[in-house]
Amino acid sequence: MTDTPPSVPPRFSELFLRVVFGLLMAAAALAIAVAGDSLFALFWTVAAVAVFREWLALMGVTKNRALLLWLIGSVGIVFAGALAEWSQSLDPASLWPALAASVFVVLFAPSGRRLWIGGGVLYAAVIAIVPTDLRGDVAHGLVAILWLFAVVWLSDVVAYFTGRTFGGPKLWPAISPKKTWSGAVGGFLGGVAGALLVVHFMASLFGFGWYRGPVLIGLTMTAAIVSQAGDLSESALKRYFGVKDSGHLIPGHGGVMDRLDSFWAVALFVYLSVLVIGPPQ
Repeated sequence: MTDTPPSVPPRFSELFLRVVFGLLMAAAALAIAVAGDSLFALFWTVAAVAVFREWLALMGVTKNRALLLWLIGSVGIVFAGALAEWSQSLDPASLWPALAASVFVVLFAPSGRRLWIGGGVLYAAVIAIVPTDLRGDVAHGLVAILWLFAVVWLSDVVAYFTGRTFGGPKLWPAISPKKTWSGAVGGFLGGVAGALLVVHFMASLFGFGWYRGPVLIGLTMTAAIVSQAGDLSESALKRYFGVKDSGHLIPGHGGVMDRLDSFWAVALFVYLSVLVIGPPQ
């Protein structure tokens, strides 16, 4: 008589992990956004430092050299985030510490990818500077951040489930084989509708305003496109360097860069848009 082997518990599916950890990250980000102030700046500065660490890994920098470059870059990123928190306004001067750090990183970086590695400091610094500057606006900051979250999260979530449900022609198979046109359209509609509803409810329920009318609609529609473009851009970057995921820190999601690629793109877009069209009245 043979013994029946013990049953092995099934592994959590990627979708299950993606949903659970996505909800946990969303809850934490929302709570910290409501809290604001130094806690908010610290949260995004830590995220930026983590992004730069993954950027160095993406570039294939060896361990000892990576630690040195990470420390140099992180100093610039931390000071940039601190300046953004101190100024509480859309002040481009917040970028100067990161610019200085990127110069030193280029000097110590291995030849061949110096500009890529130096650019990584500036890439990561956007994560520390832009959310902090946007949230620093007492009158409009919370709405701006919640709008940004809605555009990015709903574009991603609705695109994911719409693409899985309807399938169809691939969006850009050479860059991201799983993305479909149905997912892109669904993500666009979901991101636009969700972000506009967030602004509407924040205004009607709590009296918080932001941009209005055609300006708000134009920003939202463009941001929904930029969000998906940011995702595709990181996919192209990883494919160029022969890497599947930027990291493995977040179960079901990959690395921090994998989670913040769209956020980075929309944050930079909004930052530049506000500088051009002026702050909301």
